[in-house]
Amino acid sequence: MQKIAIFYPYFMGGGAEAVGLWIIQALKNKYELTLFTLGEIHIEKLNSMYGTSISNEDIKIKTILPKFVDILCYLMMVKNNNVKMLFFHLLIRIFKQNSHEYDLVISAYNAMDMGQKGIQYIHWIKVLEGKPFHRKISTFSHEQLLNNISIANSYCVADNVNKHYGINANVVYPPVVIDTPDIPWIDKEYAFICSGRIVEPKQPHKVIKILKLVRERGFDIKLHITGGGGGFYEWKYTNLVKKMVRENSSWITLHENLPYEEYIKVLANCKYGIHFKKEPFGISIAEMVKAGAIPFVRNEGGQVEIVGENNEELFFNTEEEAVEKIIAVLSSSAKQNKLLQSLTTQRNLFSTQRFMSEINDIVTSFFDPKVTINTTN
Repeated sequence: MQKIAIFYPYFMGGGAEAVGLWIIQALKNKYELTLFTLGEIHIEKLNSMYGTSISNEDIKIKTILPKFVDILCYLMMVKNNNVKMLFFHLLIRIFKQNSHEYDLVISAYNAMDMGQKGIQYIHWIKVLEGKPFHRKISTFSHEQLLNNISIANSYCVADNVNKHYGINANVVYPPVVIDTPDIPWIDKEYAFICSGRIVEPKQPHKVIKILKLVRERGFDIKLHITGGGGGFYEWKYTNLVKKMVRENSSWITLHENLPYEEYIKVLANCKYGIHFKKEPFGISIAEMVKAGAIPFVRNEGGQVEIVGENNEELFFNTEEEAVEKIIAVLSSSAKQNKLLQSLTTQRNLFSTQRFMSEINDIVTSFFDPKVTINTTN
């Protein structure tokens, strides 16, 4: 079996993490895999979170942090980006030193110098480059990064990859692992869901303001906010959102740190979704689509691809526009039916089977350039 080394620095939650694990899932039966990561990981726990079925026999794991020290290091990384990049580049250094023992190297965590030509899955640009000091630790080569075969998680990211790096990227949408009960539209709650971490960049406070204005126009909607807090550096903002929730407790429910099964139940029962932040992709929005909700999103970013560019009724730029777009859809069952039909066709874009097939095609073509790559492109 050909040997593949996979780089993914740490597992602390998020859509990129699902991509890393499903790359392993896609390749585990055909190749001998080794994962390079900072600290100890618990495969069974990750399987339960992301729907994979990886065993300890499927992959070797190489770490650089001693057990029981990794938690302290992760805490330092959360608090200080320079420290995080220091650990990342220490791992990149080790990865590069070992890369020539493998037939293929893959970065599941953005564009990077892997010591030889490999495949890089890019969630966003300029994530791993760091500062000159960091690059000195890993002898990071920008030129080597440009030689890799690139995959982007959306056309939005692929465009930015081309603008910033001057290279083209195949688009392979992330897998959306969600199995929701099939609740008829008429039986769902007259409610919106806003999911994701409760941090300022996600701006859930603006979601509350938008839907409060919709309610003031005579629509008795509810709102479910799901997600964890933003940690030490976001406590002020998290408390602000919690205060707004308390002041509007008659129609807003905050579900903090829900187990995944409970989150799915809440999601499946909501007719609508809303997401304020512009995203490179937007895994929570794709989950809304797969769960049969109608999501309202910003009119720029990867989320437009998820919802479908033809569904202009769902895109807004300002809070005022969001209010008017939402009211227009809530007021028309014909529009709702049209959108539900259109969104049904979007669901298949994010299946795990499609993701694994496209990843395997790209890896196969790496070893045999005569093979045609069949991806989202």
